[in-house]
Amino acid sequence: MTETGFSSFDTMVDKANRLLREIEEANGWPKERRKQSYAALRAVLHRLRDRLSVDGAAHFGAQLPTLIRGVYYDGWKPAETPVKLSGEDFLQRVRDDFPYAVDGGVERVVHTVLEVLERHVSEGEWNHLKSGLPKSLASVLP
Repeated sequence: MTETGFSSFDTMVDKANRLLREIEEANGWPKERRKQSYAALRAVLHRLRDRLSVDGAAHFGAQLPTLIRGVYYDGWKPAETPVKLSGEDFLQRVRDDFPYAVDGGVERVVHTVLEVLERHVSEGEWNHLKSGLPKSLASVLP
């Protein structure tokens, strides 16, 4: 557990670290590759956020752990959303934002991150997220 001296902050840091650890474990990455798991999470979150409507992005963001929510909203330009993306466009943009070569390629990384995210939001929100995406992109989601 990270100790900041303020229990609410400690909880936020622990939740963020737990999510990153789940990504690492699913990919078989050691903790020393934490920057890589962060980059994967950030790239996937930003592509999802940019593809969703402003309302959809806000509803999804509200379900994320507090520190992860900050990553999600970092650099967001609501007036420029939604960005039309097919499933392949989504994967390509994640490839552009994820500078690491990994076993299984970026497709596996995206799938892993999405599976982890699915466990951290309500089932109703996840279903709402999927229903708000075009079929070619919704098919990327678990």
